[in-house]
Amino acid sequence: MHLHLVSFDVPYPPDYGGIIDVYNRVCTLSAAGVKVHLHCYAYGRAEAPELANICEEVHYYPRETGWRHQFDRRPYIVASRCSQALLQRLRCDNYPIVLEGLHNAFVLEQLAPEGRKIAVRAHNVEHDYYLGLAQAEPVAWKRWFYRIEARKLRRYEPVLRQATLVMAVTDEDARHFKELGCNEVVQVTSFHGHTTVESRSGRGEYVLYHGNLSVIENRQAAIYLLDNVFPNTEIPLVIAGRNPDNVLQERVAQCPNVQLVSNPDDDTMRRLIREAHVNLLVTAQPTGLKLKLLNALYEGRHCLVNSAMLSGTPFAEVCHVADTPEAQRETLQRLMQQDFSEEELAHRTCLLQHTAAASLQWLQYLA
Repeated sequence: MHLHLVSFDVPYPPDYGGIIDVYNRVCTLSAAGVKVHLHCYAYGRAEAPELANICEEVHYYPRETGWRHQFDRRPYIVASRCSQALLQRLRCDNYPIVLEGLHNAFVLEQLAPEGRKIAVRAHNVEHDYYLGLAQAEPVAWKRWFYRIEARKLRRYEPVLRQATLVMAVTDEDARHFKELGCNEVVQVTSFHGHTTVESRSGRGEYVLYHGNLSVIENRQAAIYLLDNVFPNTEIPLVIAGRNPDNVLQERVAQCPNVQLVSNPDDDTMRRLIREAHVNLLVTAQPTGLKLKLLNALYEGRHCLVNSAMLSGTPFAEVCHVADTPEAQRETLQRLMQQDFSEEELAHRTCLLQHTAAASLQWLQYLA
């Protein structure tokens, strides 16, 4: 089977949430014998020769950024990805197409009326995601941009009704797209690159919070933990992630039981996750599926999360859930005295294997 896959960014290196999903989907398709014709919008990331080893062919297109797209009827994330060269290549054959995100729906506008089979991977409900960014953003002009983009995304979203298939990440997202009137909607968990559960039973010495700390949602989560969960406790906390700002660095320096690991490489991050006794993950945004949760479940011991982190996922039964600072602190104190058992590991392994087994069933809609 040949398949075009259009990515919103260059999916290598796979070093942030959405692009990790794209890269591992390409790898999984290739390993299953699908010949992937990959198309990438390049902006700020170099062309990646590594992708040629897993794809039938790879093409790159410039993303046309700039303020003029603010005046387009389409959302900025779409208007800046309208390559005529891409359309010309896609029209050279009749292979089915997978579009990564609403970002690439310009292709859907143009080719769905011509009868092409097109699936859209919806990484979240985009207008909800951008509203969340607006609420968290302290800079006025950025708040304005996110709110305008959220309104445009809500108006533009019905274009998904033209897709053959929409692949949602969570149950709640799937319900949303069904209510929107999309033709076919299936839930497909994120492609994360894990093939086996590598969690270890026993006990670690610290609590870990990890995430991309250049993202305001994650920085705010880390500061929430410092302000509300870890004061007046001697439990060791490690905060790890990319590009923490000066504010977070200064706050950590004031906490004797907290360590900040900035820009850890993949091996270091995996070691931190595996050796932690508790992976503590909280978020204010119940949108999409957080890949860091899957990383913690596949490689870590106890997982303590809030309800928003689990939103729309089947993983509640293998996590500890607490939503208030008091409940989170009490649960941490209990878990630090409790081994991660072989029985818990076996239950988690069974659930994750069952979830992963359906990862390519959506291909039947494009055959």
